[in-house]
Amino acid sequence: MGDGMKRRQFITALGGGAALWPLVLRAQQPAIPLVGFLNSTSSVGYSPYVVRSQQAEQARRIGILMNRAADDTEGQAGIAAFQQALQLLGWNVGLDLRIDVRWGEDDVALERKYAAELVDLSPNIILASGTMSVAAVEGITRALPIVFVGVTDPAGAGFVDKLAKPGGNATGFMIFEFGFTAKWVELLKQIEPNIRRMAVIRLPDNPAAMAQFGAIQDAAEWLSVEISAVNARSSSEIERAIVALANSGNGGLIVTPSAGVSAHRDLIIKLAAQHRLPAVYGNRNNINSGGLIFYGPNRIDQFRRAAGYVDRVLKGEKPADLPVQAPTKYDLVINLKTAKALGLDLPASLIARADEVIE
Repeated sequence: MGDGMKRRQFITALGGGAALWPLVLRAQQPAIPLVGFLNSTSSVGYSPYVVRSQQAEQARRIGILMNRAADDTEGQAGIAAFQQALQLLGWNVGLDLRIDVRWGEDDVALERKYAAELVDLSPNIILASGTMSVAAVEGITRALPIVFVGVTDPAGAGFVDKLAKPGGNATGFMIFEFGFTAKWVELLKQIEPNIRRMAVIRLPDNPAAMAQFGAIQDAAEWLSVEISAVNARSSSEIERAIVALANSGNGGLIVTPSAGVSAHRDLIIKLAAQHRLPAVYGNRNNINSGGLIFYGPNRIDQFRRAAGYVDRVLKGEKPADLPVQAPTKYDLVINLKTAKALGLDLPASLIARADEVIE
């Protein structure tokens, strides 16, 4: 989808049905193990991926601000993929490159705290994962080069002037455009045609959450589905909302991808199973934990591609001149074991399109 496509046009195009989705479905890339430079004694929220060497003083320095928890496996795999891609580009961590990582957990206070810590280290560039991470760094400095991944609306958030010509100190890789989220609505309708109500579990403090919810509402209106928001502030709030949805009948869940929501992953999956609610997830890790269906961009691929931009900036190019790029890989993962437990008979056409099926 180009920059000029409006939300309504996208949703109208969606009306042709799931068979017309422009899915770029490719196999999930395997997680790459961290290459021997993680300090296992680090405290929560702080993991300095730093290798000291005789050349440390001459090394270029990269700060990484993650919007996830330090024990998040997908976040760890992303950093490992980023490091490996840098090595393929000729950088040697510990000799001519140092990497410092902080884990902000999509928490406003933590993001700001760790952004300040990273800036104080005087890195040559920062890799920021997620909208909150970029906002935290931009709140401190607009001079330090930033390459971002996993940002939904970089122009709307004020990080760039235009996608094609960012014009400032930041550029990177969008996780998806808002219209993409309409596919979660259609997926639930395809899984269970009788669904009339959907609850969207989101993190209200995330700057992208409101616009994302608006796109979901537009798709739901077109498909005659009632949408409600569930703010993931606490376990009790989530549980009350899911119980109310289950009691109303013909309900389904959309679980948006953010670290704040992922912190309640086990509870959400448990309640969905207990109340036999079909759910689509924007975070791949949920499916391995018993979630029903994931559809979304391949996040690990974004970290690999970000290494290329970081390399170019370290070699003298400016973020202002590097266009923001959209995802190139999307994955569909289905947990058939969960589907059977929920009593769902998934369409054969949907299963055939899946990159991965968990039996």
